[in-house]
Amino acid sequence: MSQTFRAFSRLRQLGAAAALTLLFGAPAFASTADFVRGLWPEAERAGVSRQAFDAAFAGYNPIPQVMELTRSQPEFTQTVQQYIDRRVNATQTGKGRSMRSEWAQTLAGVQQRYGVQPEIVLAIWGMETNFGGYMGGNNTIHALATLTQNGYRESFFRNELVTALRIVTDGHITPTAMTGSWAGAMGHTQFMPSSFMRYAVDYNGDGKKDIWNSVPDALGSTANYLKSFNWRPGETWGYEVRLPQNFDFNTARTMERAPLSQWQRMGISRVAGRDFPRPSDVARLYMPAGANGPAFLLLPNFDVIKRYNNSDSYALAVGHLADRIIGGGDFVTPWPAGDYSLTRAQRTEVQTLLNRAGYDVGTPDGVVGPKTRAAVMAYQQRVGLAADGHVSGALLDRLKR
Repeated sequence: MSQTFRAFSRLRQLGAAAALTLLFGAPAFASTADFVRGLWPEAERAGVSRQAFDAAFAGYNPIPQVMELTRSQPEFTQTVQQYIDRRVNATQTGKGRSMRSEWAQTLAGVQQRYGVQPEIVLAIWGMETNFGGYMGGNNTIHALATLTQNGYRESFFRNELVTALRIVTDGHITPTAMTGSWAGAMGHTQFMPSSFMRYAVDYNGDGKKDIWNSVPDALGSTANYLKSFNWRPGETWGYEVRLPQNFDFNTARTMERAPLSQWQRMGISRVAGRDFPRPSDVARLYMPAGANGPAFLLLPNFDVIKRYNNSDSYALAVGHLADRIIGGGDFVTPWPAGDYSLTRAQRTEVQTLLNRAGYDVGTPDGVVGPKTRAAVMAYQQRVGLAADGHVSGALLDRLKR
């Protein structure tokens, strides 16, 4: 939000013409009419009607703050704990429980039709738009046109733009009502136009797939999306677990994925003390804060959640919020105090320091791969730390000392 306000402030200070030139450069804006004319043949081949095309581009001018945001995205440096604490809390849990009650009938029908538990659908809704509280205020077609016209990931956004025009042509939404994020994600659960075309459903049966105004359509579409990537009905996303003392981190790293029964034989147990319901399920071990923080065995549904947003932090937040909505509490194992995430420059510094200490990580590049992990584990073992291979601020501080 602050980035948008900064862009508007600069527009006011410099005047519209000067600011547009600053943000985009004159050539892109001088060719706006040519850009729209040049897009029509491709849109027509994709089945877009002339009426929808003209309505969608009525009053179109590139949106300055959209391009400003492409240039102002900060490097992601939150720890997993910081990411989750900002998104999964008592307020968000309370909203989720309230929505679970309000939309109980719809959610039950969605689960019956698509096999996805209500709490998972609710958690994604909460993560994406705060349960519809903020779905983005940009005209989707104008935002996508701005990105395309100015050459930002042009092939990708051009395809999304033409697809958005087809959605208008098909009558699901008017062009002025098609609003979303600056990058084109739309509706209650933030579908890109291409995802809308593949997975959106008319759950309420009114003849339109309306993820902007129909909560049932949005929830059904989200469940259909997860089902299409092989969601396993009735199964959870993973378990918080405890590691035994003297756990063999090196063997665990080489195992990658293994049946729960095999993890049990290595001494891992659920924090709740109960047995795993299906010991043959295959899982991977995930320690987002290393050996001193919460640990998880992640099941196949976790990777399905990642199809929505390819981030372990995101999927863990969705799973945790879902558990909280149905009555679960916070993680049993506390997060380690004082740790922090690293920028790429700081990860490069870690590699440089490891090289200097005699651990071969190759040329420092800030990318943590198997060679770096092995070096970190060897260093940790030498200095008496848990050899978990976790690269973090605490490790960098220790190397500096």
